[in-house]
Amino acid sequence: MARRGDPELTRLAHTVIQPGFEGTSPPDWLRRRIDEGLASVVLFGRNIAGPEQIAALTAELRAQQPELIVAIDEEAGDVTRVEAHTGSSRPGNLALGAVDDTGLTEQVARGLGRELNALGITLDYAPSADVNSNPLNPVIGVRSFGPDTALVARHTGAWVRGLQSAGVAACPKHFPGHGDTTVDSHHGTPRVDAGPEELARVALPPFAAALDAGARAVMTAHLLVPAYDPHAPATLSPHLVGTLLRERLGFTGMVVTDAVEMRALTDRYGIRGATVRAVAAGCDAVCVGGESVGEAVVDQLTEAVVRAVLDGALPEERLAEAAARVREFAAWSARRAREAAASPGDGPSPAEEGAGLVAARRALRVDGREGGARLPLTGAPHVVELHAATHLAIDDATPWGLAAPLRALRADTTAARLTRAEADGDDPPVREWLRPAEGRELVVVVRDAGRHGWMARALAALLRHRPDAVVVEMGVPTDDRPGAVHLATHGATRVSGVAAAELLTGQAPPEQRRATGEPATARQR
Repeated sequence: MARRGDPELTRLAHTVIQPGFEGTSPPDWLRRRIDEGLASVVLFGRNIAGPEQIAALTAELRAQQPELIVAIDEEAGDVTRVEAHTGSSRPGNLALGAVDDTGLTEQVARGLGRELNALGITLDYAPSADVNSNPLNPVIGVRSFGPDTALVARHTGAWVRGLQSAGVAACPKHFPGHGDTTVDSHHGTPRVDAGPEELARVALPPFAAALDAGARAVMTAHLLVPAYDPHAPATLSPHLVGTLLRERLGFTGMVVTDAVEMRALTDRYGIRGATVRAVAAGCDAVCVGGESVGEAVVDQLTEAVVRAVLDGALPEERLAEAAARVREFAAWSARRAREAAASPGDGPSPAEEGAGLVAARRALRVDGREGGARLPLTGAPHVVELHAATHLAIDDATPWGLAAPLRALRADTTAARLTRAEADGDDPPVREWLRPAEGRELVVVVRDAGRHGWMARALAALLRHRPDAVVVEMGVPTDDRPGAVHLATHGATRVSGVAAAELLTGQAPPEQRRATGEPATARQR
C-alpha cells in the first residue's frame, strides 16, 4: 500500500494529467512536473505565435522528455489552434461530408498531420465522430461530418487514416456521441435519451470505424446517457467507459477526458472530484487547461488523485493501469512521429496543401429563385455579416466571414457587421443598415441562423427590403434557403470564405463553376 508522500504514487498521478499552460515557451513549473512524471501537455491558441515558435516550443519539451505527448485540439475547420489567428486553410468536417469524397477527406487530414508532425505535435484531439442528428445542437454543428451515420462513419475512418499516416495520433470524440444534444457541456450537462439499440445504430458506428482505422485514443463526452447510466456523465461512468467502449467496442487504447473543468462535471463534482471519478471510471488521461490552467491546478489535481488512492476511493491498481496506458501510448505515438519525420518530404505536399481549397470549393452549394439574381455579381457588393457569439471550443479571435476575402478580390467591397445587441428587437433599423448598400449588390452573411432566432428575424427583415440579396450561410444550412441566391459554404473557415468570394466574383476555376452551375445563373430550387 502506498504511503502518504510516496514519490511513486505522485509520479503515477502526474502521468494521468494532461495539462495546458500559459505562454509561448515552457514555464519552469512545467519542466519540473515533467521531471516528476508528467507525460503529456496540451497546446491551445494562447501557446501559439507561429510555426517556428511552435516547433521551438515542442523541441524544448521533447529535449527534456523524448516521449512526451504533445497534444492539440486541432480539428481544422472552425475549431483551429494552429491557425487561430488567421482562420483555417482547411474546411471542417461538415464541408468534407458535403463533398463526400473519402479520398479527399483522407488527403486533407494527411496534410494536416504532416504539418502537425513538423511542428512536433504527436496527438490531435480530432476528428469529431459525432453524428449531428439534432440540427439545433449548440456545440457540434459544422464540427460533424453530417447527420447521416454511414457518411460520418466512412469519413471518420478516412480522417483517422489520413492523420495517422503522417505520424500524428488521432483521438476521435466525443464518445459515445454528442450529436443528439441541445445543451453545451461547457455550460451544463447534456442528456441523450436514446436507447441502446438506437445508440448502436446511430451514434456508435463512427467510433467503431475510427477504431477499425487504427485509432489508439478516444475522448469521452460529459453527457448523461440514462440507457447506460442514469446518474453519471459518460466521462465518469464505468458503464460507458468500461462496458460500452472497452468491452462492447473492444477498445484497448488510451481514454482521454474532454476538458475536466467544463461545468457539466464541475457544477456537481468540482474539478478535483471529477478528476478522481474519471480515473476511477476507466479514463486514463485527464485533459485540463482550456480554462483552469497553471501549476496550482496541476498540483491540486495530482494531490486529489494521490489522496483518493490513500483514502481508498481510487484503487491503486486502477491508477497504475491508467498510467501504464498513457506511457504505452506515449511510446507508440513518439515512435510513429519519428518514423514519419524520417520519411522523405518535409511538411504537406503541394497537393495536400491545396486540398483544403479544393474541398472548400467543392463543398459550396448554390440555390436560386426563379427570376432571381444571377452570379457572378456585376456591381459593387456591400456585405452585411450577422455575427453571433460562438461556443468555447472556437477561439473568439479566429477571423471568419466573407467581407475580407471578397474585398481581396473586389477592392470596392464595403461591409458592416451586426451583433445581437444591434440587431435584436421588434423594430430593427433596417433602413439604416441598408443605407450603405444603396446602388450596390447586397450580400448577407449568416452563421447558424437556424439556431439564433434574432439572426433569422434580422435576415428576414433585410430580405423584405432587399429581396434581391444574396444570402451566404456559413454555418449549418437549414431546409429554408432564403434570398434571391442562397450559397452554403458548410463552415466559417477562412478557406470557405475564399471559395465563396471566388464564386461570387466570377473568379472561381472552371471545375467549380461546373460543379455549382455558376456563374451563368444560380440553380433553381
